[in-house]
Amino acid sequence: MKLVIFGLTVSSSWGNGHATLWRGLIRALAARGVRVVFFERDVPYYARHRDLPALPWAELVLYADWAEVAERARTEATSADAVMVTSYCPDGPAASRLAVEHGRVSVFYDMDAPVTLARLAAGETVDYLPSEGLGGFDLALSFTGGEALVRLERDLGARRALPLYGHVDPDHHRPGAVDPRYACDLSYLGTYAADRQPTVNALFAEPARLRPGQRFLLGGSGYDTAFPWTDNIYFLDHVAPPEHPAFFASSRLTLNVTRRDMAQMGYCPSGRLFEAAACGSPILTDIWEGLDLFFEPGREILTAATTEDALAALDLDAGELAGVARRARERTLDEHTSAHRATELLRLLSTAPASPRDLEEA
Repeated sequence: MKLVIFGLTVSSSWGNGHATLWRGLIRALAARGVRVVFFERDVPYYARHRDLPALPWAELVLYADWAEVAERARTEATSADAVMVTSYCPDGPAASRLAVEHGRVSVFYDMDAPVTLARLAAGETVDYLPSEGLGGFDLALSFTGGEALVRLERDLGARRALPLYGHVDPDHHRPGAVDPRYACDLSYLGTYAADRQPTVNALFAEPARLRPGQRFLLGGSGYDTAFPWTDNIYFLDHVAPPEHPAFFASSRLTLNVTRRDMAQMGYCPSGRLFEAAACGSPILTDIWEGLDLFFEPGREILTAATTEDALAALDLDAGELAGVARRARERTLDEHTSAHRATELLRLLSTAPASPRDLEEA
């Protein structure tokens, strides 16, 4: 099988959690005999921070502009079994036309569906979407479930919208020894986002202020002097994927905070959740509908809505936290690996409804 993907970036994880997810998924697909070709526009921002210039298990096509690669893209799409376009693809409309016109199975994968839908509702132009919506695609996939699926069909005309959730590659994310660089009582790994910051303040910065004797570690790009820094908050402006296992394994507790639009729609597990669980770190997360589909609150994951909730989690003893971490890791290995999602994606592609053009040709 051959799968062609037009996406944002797989080569750089700087400020972009999706790159790690793509790497795990593509590796798992390759293990199942799938040939993957990933088209990525070579933009300066990611080029400066490229940490995977070539894919060991697939073909990465870096290009400067669409005109330069259009003929190659058409050739690859025409010979593919499926063609996928993702949210935030810099050439989304052009790639979408190609996928719909030439793909045997055409797929739009919105890894940011609640954000996409919120921007549309606000009257914004979403430049990675085709102007006519998603009705031309055989299948629409979403990184989030629940209401997002309903609205992809209702508001964007998707003929069939289904979830393809986050995941983790357990060969790359596993428990390890504590690294003194990352040792802390509470860690948070996430790029700055204004809509996420009030929750980060309540569940991370304020506990740090109230617990000056404990160590807090923040990793991610985009933070500046406006952040409520305290002397016990230590900062890393980027934690590369190879360092994620040590980061999580060295955290007594790690925090997950969800983007506002995603949390409001629910069913929105980030890849970080599964990474941390696979590395054996107990997780504290904000609360959203559908969380219990992935982890059992109180048993496999801890939840917090207030600073007091976060402080209570920090007060749990080592045995309680270890039990939560162990059960989360077991659940992740049983249900949420990249191999599980690769199998699911192949099943969805094989059962995608026939497109109108295929019916006409038949």
